[in-house]
Amino acid sequence: MNWNNTTARAALRRCFDAAVRAADPRSVLAGYLPLPPKGRVVVVGAGKSAAVMAAAVEEAWPDQPLSGLVITRYGHAVPTRRIEVVEASHPVPDAAGEAAARRVLKAVQDLTADDLVLALISGGGSALMALAAEGLTLDHKQAVNRALLASGATIQEMNCVRRHLSAIKGGRLAAAAHPARVVTLAISDVPGDDPAVIASGPTVPDPSSFAEARAIVAHYGIELPPPVAAHLSAAAEETPKPGDPRLAGAAFHLIATPQMALEAAAREAVALGLNPVLLGDALEGEARILGTVLAGVARSVRTHGHPAPAPALLLSGGETTVTIRPGTPEGGRGGRNSESLLGFVLAAAGLEDCWALMADTDGIDGSESNAGAVAGPDTLRRAAAAGLDARALLAAHNSHALFDRLDDTIVTGPTLTNVNDFRAILIA
Repeated sequence: MNWNNTTARAALRRCFDAAVRAADPRSVLAGYLPLPPKGRVVVVGAGKSAAVMAAAVEEAWPDQPLSGLVITRYGHAVPTRRIEVVEASHPVPDAAGEAAARRVLKAVQDLTADDLVLALISGGGSALMALAAEGLTLDHKQAVNRALLASGATIQEMNCVRRHLSAIKGGRLAAAAHPARVVTLAISDVPGDDPAVIASGPTVPDPSSFAEARAIVAHYGIELPPPVAAHLSAAAEETPKPGDPRLAGAAFHLIATPQMALEAAAREAVALGLNPVLLGDALEGEARILGTVLAGVARSVRTHGHPAPAPALLLSGGETTVTIRPGTPEGGRGGRNSESLLGFVLAAAGLEDCWALMADTDGIDGSESNAGAVAGPDTLRRAAAAGLDARALLAAHNSHALFDRLDDTIVTGPTLTNVNDFRAILIA
């Protein structure tokens, strides 16, 4: 193929779309449903995919009596007939999510061993299904969430703290459903696909402790509201641990993961005549630094033909972090994918015949309306011609301004799934 700006960008978009399709609950969920129980089926859940997952359950079980509710992000609801859908705020929880979480917890209580709780869990569920532990309030949860998001903590660390401030996470939802059978169908948005981390693990045992949560807070220097600090110090009621009899019959199934999405993109790359290389589905770290590292790998392809000869497509997933340091100017716009992409562009300066796409598979990069952005060998030249200082924008965490001005953002709208970040680099 004659690789140029048009063909390369189209190829990257085809691979991204293939990754998103591979994680669509409407095409994968039905195959993971258990046999219907003798008793009731109560469907609960939370996450950016919760509504479309609920709709997929209804389609797969058209005649099965169903009740319950799921919580999804504002703008992510889809029509359902038997399972209620509630919208709430993400990434900082709100009163709608708190009220819905309370209803979810009540819906699974007073069930029998003949009943089934079907839990539909996906990325974003931790903020969407926010029910504070006894003695804490929604204001406390909001303050801690904002501090965690700005701290540079990994998703594993953030959700460890969240589990220990919650009345529903860290296995507490499944414990409340005992003795009913609990089956969780989950879409992973976290590096490593750890069930305890996905939406803070409401239906699985929690191996972490209050002590670990306190250590994370101390490591990042997070200032906690006094009641939150007192709650973590008291450690009065630990989360259900592995071996807890209330969770003994619970089953957990991953129906879509970052690796599955990357493999789908790799198949699309082969069809396009590219040599795909999967660098990993769990790459983490500071967003701009990861961009720099990926630029080094791209240069290796061009210079040495490693880890694959050109035309090659470097694929990776995972979740980076953006640390807002003291003194950083306010008003920066740009999620972790656009920041990682701008870091890549600067580090790959002078590398011709190289294009990159970095986007969030949920369709929303950070707090912006775009999924991410695409860049090519002419990005820095075009930015300079438009009067944009790429390094200054990166330092101000304002990468969105650059890609938006160049009309290089990727806008999909909510994809109604979420298998974390997707990065593809084409070296022709």
